[in-house]
Amino acid sequence: MIKTNLFDSTPVHKIVDSAGCFSVLEYEKDISVTPGSAVTAYYSSQMNIRKRQVVANLDGNGVVLQSGAMQMMIGAVRTATNVKGATDLMKKFVGSKVTGESAIKPRYDGKGLLVLEPTYRYILFQNLADWKGSLVIEDGLFLACDDSVDMKVASRKSISSAVLGGEGLFNTSLSGSGIVVLESPVPAEELIVVELDQDMIRIDGNMAIAWSSTLEFTVEKATSTLIGSAASGEGFVNVYRGTGRILIAPVAQNRPVPTP
Repeated sequence: MIKTNLFDSTPVHKIVDSAGCFSVLEYEKDISVTPGSAVTAYYSSQMNIRKRQVVANLDGNGVVLQSGAMQMMIGAVRTATNVKGATDLMKKFVGSKVTGESAIKPRYDGKGLLVLEPTYRYILFQNLADWKGSLVIEDGLFLACDDSVDMKVASRKSISSAVLGGEGLFNTSLSGSGIVVLESPVPAEELIVVELDQDMIRIDGNMAIAWSSTLEFTVEKATSTLIGSAASGEGFVNVYRGTGRILIAPVAQNRPVPTP
């Protein structure tokens, strides 16, 4: 039997969001400070710069984490790697080199609580059902997911999108069913969500942090001619076409997230 105050609201922390077996424990203020750091801690809290921890409540189900993300296993929780053999290990190693994600992502199951390391980043829960079963994410955003989610490497369909788009040649694709947990550079309130129905969006820069795998991504001139693009000052833009969803972080480049 397990008793814990993790899910109890206290003057310091409380659960602020949940999806599936995952919950977000947010520390509203940091009281373990020194006189010299108290002012910074206070104003950081006022501006929503707070430590957050993801907690997974396992009841026979399984989850997959980013390597090194686990802080505590409370109860009868088991862990194993997601490697099925030498060939699978090589595929994951190659995938990690091109996407920037870790090759080995441990799987946890059993009964109990799985507590992740605290982070100053913002936690986003994404249900794959809302993405028609598949989405592509920017490198470094993956934190955790249900073990029913399949993780693969998605490659660009054109060299132009890789060389000029600022998004790289490969990204992580998540498909199947279940909840995906992402570490976002901005809170959900600052994200712009765009739903396309056989239409397009042009973005000046790599501000898209997640998009439907059904969308075609290319890089094109901002105007019909190179001279016009140069004169407009925009040059090339990222273009997403088709039917699907895009999450855009328009202020991510102007809002660095501190690291603990």
